[in-house]
Amino acid sequence: MNQRTFKRRVNYQQNIEYEVITSPHLFQPENASILSVGKTENARRFVVLDANVEKYYAAEIRQYFQYHQIEAKIVSIPSGEENKTLESYLALVRELDAFPINRRNEPIIAIGGGVLTDVAGFVASSYRRGLPHIKVPTTLMGYVDASIGIKTGININGNKNRIGSFAAPQKVFLDKTFLKTLPKRHLLNGICEIIKMGIIKDAGLFQLLETYGSQSVAAQFQNEAGDLILNSAIENMLEELEPNLFEEDLMRKVDFGHTFSYGLETRYEANLLHGEAVLLDIVVSSLIAEARGLISSEDISRIFQLVDELGINLNTALLDPQTLWNSLEERTYHRDGLQRVPMPLGLGGCTFVNDIQQNEISSAIKNLQDRIMFKYDHA
Repeated sequence: MNQRTFKRRVNYQQNIEYEVITSPHLFQPENASILSVGKTENARRFVVLDANVEKYYAAEIRQYFQYHQIEAKIVSIPSGEENKTLESYLALVRELDAFPINRRNEPIIAIGGGVLTDVAGFVASSYRRGLPHIKVPTTLMGYVDASIGIKTGININGNKNRIGSFAAPQKVFLDKTFLKTLPKRHLLNGICEIIKMGIIKDAGLFQLLETYGSQSVAAQFQNEAGDLILNSAIENMLEELEPNLFEEDLMRKVDFGHTFSYGLETRYEANLLHGEAVLLDIVVSSLIAEARGLISSEDISRIFQLVDELGINLNTALLDPQTLWNSLEERTYHRDGLQRVPMPLGLGGCTFVNDIQQNEISSAIKNLQDRIMFKYDHA
């Protein structure tokens, strides 16, 4: 008897749609924004806070849900990149098991910085093979970067975001009043991602930072100029993410500053914030681009002047050519065998290169350290 074969193509298309919405004073009782997703009668919510948010806002958030007669289980996990772990993930899963919520109409609510929204988003994407979730960023880094995309993940085996998923939130609520409790270092950490977008994509955003950046940091972005910067940064980020949400195209402008920074963060996780690592990557990459004739020395000077005006210190002592080269090699695996390193093409432009050599990294580091030394010698 002839063996019969079976072949059938399965084709299913899923529409990805979510909203990013500004909603000031999100947890004032009269603000019902966060209740616009899911059922509200005889309802429950699983709410995840990072430890810093818990310290400042847990009582307000708890009172909010009590006011709206929603049973809320509020759980916190430690903040910081060193806590973006399998242990944090499993701790949340155990808490979910102890407080079951409906699979489709009682979304998980993640309130915190990028580490928290990444971990909680990964839990949401994998628990019962997927629960809806809402993200509320409380750091500047989360506000303009981590929370508005669909990537989730945890660190494992000494590698950042090695386990994760693509999982779109139902909504992202932006409440910049959370930024008022941030230390200056964490405001500067977030603004490094905004500098990235200004250099690689939008010269107008870079000019906004030159004109209003310092005053907006001083005002903790509670001013009108801060709104201009934040809204422009978010719009630029979403323009880049939306047509490539699942990273089918690995040449991504938003990866500027995320080639060498990977190795720096992995090596100095306890002492280096994400944005600080990204900025070190940005200046090294920009100096490589200058040496290749891709960006003018005048534009390079503007970058360094902006960094100085914002009061950001570049810790060049952390830079060594081998760490950066190893990071580039690791990112080459991540980018499917090619370097695909975004480089500035002037201010506001971008090109991609696949042939960076180790000696170029060494030269850029020396150039940067010489610039820093010159600045201090002539201060």
